[in-house]
Amino acid sequence: MKHFAADDGESIHVEIAGAGTPLVLLHGWTASHQEWSPLVAALARHHQVIRWDARGHGGHPLAAATRPTVRRMAQDLRNLLDHYALRDVVLVGHSMGALTIWEYLRAFGTAGVRKLCLIDQSPRLVTDDDWALGIYGDFDRGRAEAFAGELRADFTESVLRLAAHGLNARARSKYDENAKGWQRVRETLQRLDPAPLIDIWSSLTAADYRDVLERIDVPTLLVWGGASNFYGLATAQYVHEHIRGSTLHVYEDTDHSPHQWQRERFERDLLSFVAR
Repeated sequence: MKHFAADDGESIHVEIAGAGTPLVLLHGWTASHQEWSPLVAALARHHQVIRWDARGHGGHPLAAATRPTVRRMAQDLRNLLDHYALRDVVLVGHSMGALTIWEYLRAFGTAGVRKLCLIDQSPRLVTDDDWALGIYGDFDRGRAEAFAGELRADFTESVLRLAAHGLNARARSKYDENAKGWQRVRETLQRLDPAPLIDIWSSLTAADYRDVLERIDVPTLLVWGGASNFYGLATAQYVHEHIRGSTLHVYEDTDHSPHQWQRERFERDLLSFVAR
């Protein structure tokens, strides 16, 4: 695995495969570059595929004193593009990765960005009386603060419950029966340092990117899970309506990770979108 130094000295780890138009794949919260591993072979036949372990992720201890936040990850993304002299890039973000892209666009705009692909994410996680399209439709500030306390008390199980006790009944059932998939995720989470991930989570719940959507001026592919753990289709429709000219694909009966559950369809959709 390669790495480069961000502008505060932190090492950011990356995997690079293939050649051609660069696709920069940004994973979700608590995940790593391995989230994308099943897709690399198909994508790298046509493109250069760059995957990172976001700051605080992937089991890499932090060396810099900088507090890890979504704003810092957006700066890391700028550092990555500059370090590898990447231009005309396609940014692909799932969950936290989509939030990182929106933060990047707020700070740096779309210069050098050819296209975007955003996967199953709301521009604002926390709900209130005027915003019901965040997590579950009812994850208000009080609930967010309570969850932050749960993370500090039992990080691993709190992360699992966030996904299991949402809008996807199948996820709750599999969690309750302690299915093997949930066991594997639990073992992975137990190997991580919770502190930077909790800092990042706090920054994500404080963010609001609704204003950024209106300013996106590059072609954008939206991929949503029809049975997302966190968001109803009204969230997908909101994002679609507020990014001019965007294309929305809903993958029926898939959860928060439609690109994993319908991998071959996602590969086709992404490659076709980039080629257009």
